[in-house]
Amino acid sequence: MPTLVLPALEGHPALPGHFPGRPIVPGVVLLDLAQCAVEKATGSRVCGIAMAKFISPAGPGDPLWLDYEEAGNGVRFEIRTEGRRIASGRFVCVDTAGNG
Repeated sequence: MPTLVLPALEGHPALPGHFPGRPIVPGVVLLDLAQCAVEKATGSRVCGIAMAKFISPAGPGDPLWLDYEEAGNGVRFEIRTEGRRIASGRFVCVDTAGNG
């Protein structure tokens, strides 16, 4: 399963309000990072989310890795940090020519 390094999130505009005093990375931000990385790595376009599960919170300074695997018309993924799973799921994709 290929692994990609996701960008650092310190200073992301969603962090101060999510949550004051103990910021965590919002799930939608994690999904956006995963989507962008998968599209760039596979040449496919994500057109939906078949499933997403958030397992443990990620903090703004946590290093994040994305493991992914193409499967049929989608991509299974897992976001993790050192020693912990953060999120997992499956994107529905089409190829860039729109044939998938």
